[in-house]
Amino acid sequence: MDIVMEYNKATIQTIIESLGLTEDIQVDDIPDINLYMDQLLEFLNNRLYWLKRESVDKGLTKTMVNNYTKDQLLIPPQNRKYGKQHIMLLILISQLKSILSISDIKKIFAPILNDINTPDDDVIPLQEIYITFLELRKEQFAEFYDTFEEKVKYIESKTAAIETTNRNAAELLLIILMLVAQANASKRLAEKMIDTFFTGKAE
Repeated sequence: MDIVMEYNKATIQTIIESLGLTEDIQVDDIPDINLYMDQLLEFLNNRLYWLKRESVDKGLTKTMVNNYTKDQLLIPPQNRKYGKQHIMLLILISQLKSILSISDIKKIFAPILNDINTPDDDVIPLQEIYITFLELRKEQFAEFYDTFEEKVKYIESKTAAIETTNRNAAELLLIILMLVAQANASKRLAEKMIDTFFTGKAE
């Protein structure tokens, strides 16, 4: 039989904290000077380390940045350098692409950013979008932790009759099933909203 590590409230709290859910890159944290590609990748990969599941994961790469630019999802660099607008957009893309396809990401940004080459025609300034995202993310984390604790208590009540040696594995299974169901519901809702309201094709 595979070994399942014992868990308790403290170990789960440690895991949640390691997710980096509160480790945001504020606008003031972004360098005021424009960065070359290598500097850009070093800055973002150092700050977005928590997006990686394994330490060997590459994170953001030069190929990804070039592809986003080629697909007109990312603003072209100026004299091979990347500024705050690029960094904010890359952070948003990095967050979104774990849930949405690049095509869907293009669809939701296109009517807001309009001509990707200039910020002058943006419906909402990119910096305002980014700041609001950080605020929403902070609120979501607080709600997530509160509801997560409640659901774990409910699961523990359902497994109370199971013998101690098997209870740990049963509770972990149910917790993971609960998290996957929650993630799937959020992902499907986001996709359905894109399919319903963003009807134009991403060019």
